[in-house]
Amino acid sequence: MTTLTAPPETTRRRSGLMGQLRERGVYLAVAALFVFNLVFTANFATPDTLRLQLIQAVPIIIVALGMALVIGTEGIDLSVGAIMALAAAVIPLYLGYGVLPAIGMALLVGIGVGLLNGLMVAVVGLQPIIATLAVLVGGRGLALVMADGKLTELFDPTLSALGYGKVFGVPLAVLLTVVLVIMVGFVMRRTLLGRQLVAVGGNRKASLLAGVPVRRTLFAVYALSGLLAAIAGVVLTARTGAANPAYIGLEFELFAITAVVVGGTPLTGGRVRILGTVMGAMLMQLVSTTLVSHNLMDSDRRIVTALIIIGAVALHQARRRSS
Repeated sequence: MTTLTAPPETTRRRSGLMGQLRERGVYLAVAALFVFNLVFTANFATPDTLRLQLIQAVPIIIVALGMALVIGTEGIDLSVGAIMALAAAVIPLYLGYGVLPAIGMALLVGIGVGLLNGLMVAVVGLQPIIATLAVLVGGRGLALVMADGKLTELFDPTLSALGYGKVFGVPLAVLLTVVLVIMVGFVMRRTLLGRQLVAVGGNRKASLLAGVPVRRTLFAVYALSGLLAAIAGVVLTARTGAANPAYIGLEFELFAITAVVVGGTPLTGGRVRILGTVMGAMLMQLVSTTLVSHNLMDSDRRIVTALIIIGAVALHQARRRSS
């Protein structure tokens, strides 16, 4: 029996096409949605609307940066939404001492929860999805207890400046996000931690044999994820002018994972795409804006998000099979 196989040139073309879609698909999708809204969405091209898109994407981008680092180690962090809620719950408790101490305590809580995740994953040996799922449930419950289950309005002009302030017309929150993107990109490209992170995600056993400090790397990665989630929680709290642990960070773990996967970082680890992650977050924001602007329901957004995730993972699997 003769087996028919595709010519080598055809296989290479298919592999190349999959690679191009994997590498640039998120950019094409963002561009296509942007053009669609320019043409079919009223008032989309106004400066205020475009500025609002950036501001609304800020928390997702910040959380997704940390998620990308964790996924790069072949892990997952489902606790980021709960960390955002904890950060929001902590701020009113320490705001009487000043804005900076309150923000500092919120960030310390984020780092502490991240270290707890790292302890359970790196030392205890729990699967990341189990460890962080437990923190997701327990962390939000603790945040609600700290806030007494109530929304707390915050009347502090300094904190409000973080949510609404501008520098040369650019929102302060957007500038903060740009700085964080640059810093995380620098960590990945120019530091030992970035190289160790990729090595651990690529092959953990080989990394151990090569002398890579796997436990220390995992601790650092989960701590960074916790810190970035806490920053996102602070920014969102400043933006809304209220600490509401029941709402802040809700479903952000799903948004962040989607942004990372769509941005080209494989769930199998060993690679992190920072700019792709940023564009993945922008894609999710544009999808939400498009659906809302055209009077579609939140359930439609969830369905579209699910299809985007399935498409991104399927594209990655197809590329692996063709390589």
